Amino acid sequence: MALTAAPATAQEWPRRNISLIVPFAAGGGTDAFARPLAQQLDSQLGTRVIVENRAGAGGNTGAASAARAESDGYTFFVGATHHVIAPAIYPNLTYDLQKDFVPIGIISQVPHVVVVHPQRVTAKTLPELVAYAKANPGKLNYGSAGAGTAHHLAGELFKLLTGTDIVHVPYRGAGPAMQDLLAGQIDMAFDGLGSSAAQISGGGIKALAVAAPERVKAFPDVPTAAEAGVPGYEVSTFYALWAPKGTPAPIVERMIKELRTALQAPAIQEAWARQGSAIPTLTGAEFGAFVSSEIARWGKVVKEANVKLEDAPAR
Repeated sequence: MALTAAPATAQEWPRRNISLIVPFAAGGGTDAFARPLAQQLDSQLGTRVIVENRAGAGGNTGAASAARAESDGYTFFVGATHHVIAPAIYPNLTYDLQKDFVPIGIISQVPHVVVVHPQRVTAKTLPELVAYAKANPGKLNYGSAGAGTAHHLAGELFKLLTGTDIVHVPYRGAGPAMQDLLAGQIDMAFDGLGSSAAQISGGGIKALAVAAPERVKAFPDVPTAAEAGVPGYEVSTFYALWAPKGTPAPIVERMIKELRTALQAPAIQEAWARQGSAIPTLTGAEFGAFVSSEIARWGKVVKEANVKLEDAPAR
């Protein structure tokens, strides 16, 4: 009987709304990719796909919530690079990314970009920024999506490579950090291009360099960090989809197929291009292997950089 029940589950699914848990505030990079994807899946699946923002603890509050969700195929988790970093940063996580979730696939992958508030920071180029930071240790600050996130480690790596002292200001997500950067409450950020692209285009912030081996097509005039005098500074953020452990295998396979289809949709490809993202192809077991390798890579970075969580609470 069990052998015939699984295919029936896949055929009948979905019967009601599907939730995508985004563990950061609205307006951040994860949210910027989750919402267009949800809209595309709406049309493919014939049911509402709803984004639920559950921010806090550097993305770990939402991840823990998703890990505890019913594994009935109606809740999925939209995580990011932050979640492969978390095991090295947080000693008492209440979830295990590899044991509590089933990998679906990468949604998008974008490079980080060094952005500044044009009025608060007078530097027009990356070399000018580095020179100012060296001459004024501790005077500049940068916002992040939270302590231990990719934004935080991108900033710490930059400081290591340039020998500068820039104060870290953690927030509860990239969205709130971007709001304060636009408002001139902080000086700069090492942000994912997904949440910065629109603000760069609109002139609210200025991009000094992309942390990528090549320039981004959406911003051809922005040099790479290597071109701007900081070789080796390459950081990217990926956003991805997981299902809670125990989700029926036929539903997992169906969602993998639907994700692949969604990423080929013209609307998604255009939106991703505007945000500097390529169209990823890693799904299922191959994506799971990538996650394992990323956990090991970032664990090494955290150890070598001696990164620790700040005592200051996130904003």
